[in-house]
Amino acid sequence: MKGCHNVSERFFLETPPAGGRATLRGDEARHLARVMRAAVGDQVELFDGAGHAWEAEVRQIGRAEVELDLLGDGTSDEDHHPGSGTLTIAAALPKGDRQKWMVEKLTELGCRRLIPLITTRGVAEATPSAIARLTRASLEACKQCRRNRLLAITEPTTLAAVLAEPPAGTLRLLADASGQPAGSLLASRADDCLVLIGPEGGFTEDERAAALAAGFQAVCLAPHILRVETAAVALAAVAATRAS
Repeated sequence: MKGCHNVSERFFLETPPAGGRATLRGDEARHLARVMRAAVGDQVELFDGAGHAWEAEVRQIGRAEVELDLLGDGTSDEDHHPGSGTLTIAAALPKGDRQKWMVEKLTELGCRRLIPLITTRGVAEATPSAIARLTRASLEACKQCRRNRLLAITEPTTLAAVLAEPPAGTLRLLADASGQPAGSLLASRADDCLVLIGPEGGFTEDERAAALAAGFQAVCLAPHILRVETAAVALAAVAATRAS
């Protein structure tokens, strides 16, 4: 190996491969060619953010893109965790850099989707630029932890809209100090799971009542009041044990 030296280097593939070949463009191509100083014949790992990964060999390095040959059929997340339930967290985003930390850890723990929740006491707005920044944080976390699926970060959504989603067999939980321990409820369940986490000031009584009326079960995470990002990561950690 002349540049990358091993297949531990991972690159995000925006365009699906075709005919046994793949093309990296933009920042990923520049990083491989200029930072890693890859050469023809070097091997890397590609992932598409949708659960698939391939080992590949550099075929050609251009000014704005890198062409690679795939080495084999690749792998899928379903090969490793067949039938395990997915986790969606609907949370009022915390302030500042705490958002990025939360996204990184949720990505590492296998959370499937993050819904930035619009609530009465919310303190941070999920602007398009903020969502783009957080998506990039998830991408970088995927590279580090070798996850092949990006954390899907949706447009900001009102609590009422989330409550109106059809249950469709989903385990629906509300992070609340008065609830039963989350671990006991999740331990023996492999269902898809949707968790509501309120803002720093908590859900209002009306919001809490609406969630319970919609069929959400209150669960407790710790004997103390947790910050938004701590609650989200704690729940993701408990849910991750179902797939281990």
